[in-house]
Amino acid sequence: MLAAALFFAACSQETAPYLTICIDPGHPSEVGRGTRGQKVTEIHIAWEVATRLKKILLSQNIKVVLTKKSEDEMVRNQRRAEIANGCHADLMVRLHCDASQGSGFTTYFPDRQGTVNGFTGPDPGLIKSIAPIAKRFHDTLTGELKGFLNDNGNLSDVKTAVGSQHGALVGSIYSRVPVVLIEMCVLTNPNDEEKVSSAQGLDHLASAIAVACVKSLSKSH
Repeated sequence: MLAAALFFAACSQETAPYLTICIDPGHPSEVGRGTRGQKVTEIHIAWEVATRLKKILLSQNIKVVLTKKSEDEMVRNQRRAEIANGCHADLMVRLHCDASQGSGFTTYFPDRQGTVNGFTGPDPGLIKSIAPIAKRFHDTLTGELKGFLNDNGNLSDVKTAVGSQHGALVGSIYSRVPVVLIEMCVLTNPNDEEKVSSAQGLDHLASAIAVACVKSLSKSH
């Protein structure tokens, strides 16, 4: 938290107003309501991190657009991408929680085109530009979350269940702006769930993601 505060204190306020970040708190969507731990749901954790992340970014004079107006609002993944496209976001960051036998966080990005409902995307030029952004995003997040959550890598969309079916995640296929997805923790892991369920843990996640958003775009402006 202190490192994040120092980073933002050093940020140039001349560039911040030109940044637009679209925050996409995962679920409910056409694929369901997401996963749940023993005490909390993916929907709740994603919303709590999103609202904290929005507050941090706004404090740095960064424009923020959310894909949902309330925690339980159902928004289809195509529509989520369209919201990011509509505001010409510099980055769309999608917040999710995983369900697996492991623990920790993972980031995903589209490294090839996918097709869903006859639509193919994202554009090859966008795919090329996303790769370095995703790498900077993940590398920063790894540093910010060191000692808090395990790092499971920066992986292709095809490593996800949906991405393996379509070639990319639906939200990536329809995207016309840089997009990354974070599985912020393995919510079915009791240790992970405990860490992200506390106010301190939620603040830590939001702060780390905020720094990652800004640093990932630092060479794009």
